[in-house]
Amino acid sequence: MEKVFKALADKQRLKLLDSLNTNNGQSLSALCEDATMSRQAITRHLSVLEKANLVVTIWVGREKLHYINPIPLQQAYDRWLKNFDQNHIQTLLKLKENLETKTYKIMTTKPDFIYVVFIQTTPEQLWKALLDPEMTKQFWGRHRNVSDWKVGSTWEHQDYDDSSVVDVIGKVVESEENKKLVLTWATTQDAKQGKNQSEVTFEIIPFMDIVQLKVTHKGLSDEAYQGAFLGWASVLSSLKSLLETGKPLDVTTRRWKG
Repeated sequence: MEKVFKALADKQRLKLLDSLNTNNGQSLSALCEDATMSRQAITRHLSVLEKANLVVTIWVGREKLHYINPIPLQQAYDRWLKNFDQNHIQTLLKLKENLETKTYKIMTTKPDFIYVVFIQTTPEQLWKALLDPEMTKQFWGRHRNVSDWKVGSTWEHQDYDDSSVVDVIGKVVESEENKKLVLTWATTQDAKQGKNQSEVTFEIIPFMDIVQLKVTHKGLSDEAYQGAFLGWASVLSSLKSLLETGKPLDVTTRRWKG
């Protein structure tokens, strides 16, 4: 958490986060276009943000794209910031407000969201948490994910207390036990209307004696964009809490829509 606070304490790094907040997934060249800093300075600041896990990157061809990762912000808020007077954390809350209220520019040539969270667990335990209905309902708003998880099979995101209520449906595109799960994703309403499905990829990567979970959600509609951004931050923070402490975040133990 110390790295997060240190990274957010610099105005120039906040400007970079604001730029990504407006247009997530920019290359270094794009970030340099309207900046008052040198390319070298921007590279140094991005390195600090990456080490704090506030920015994650992927390569698309020869281009390295930068994305905001909201998970550390959510964890900092849940653990510390909500216990302090707002005047003491004005800068951080302003950034949080921006993340929660602004509309992001969607570019279909690259993933819309990339989340990275490090969890003190094993790949086997994390895999089970993602697929086991009794575990998913603990950190996912009393919803359970139901499927045989074979490639080509359907899956459903059901209300735990009424399995006839299904909020999200899709198919299993790829399933590599303890390593990778790829799902198509659509609300039941969108599926009935024949709208395009989005796609979610879960990648489980051992990292020293812990595990890195990387979640990529791409192909979302404008309407679903902001809700997914906030929803994933809460769900994955709660998943981390459940696996590390045995207790999910309170907000995700209550039933919610979607």
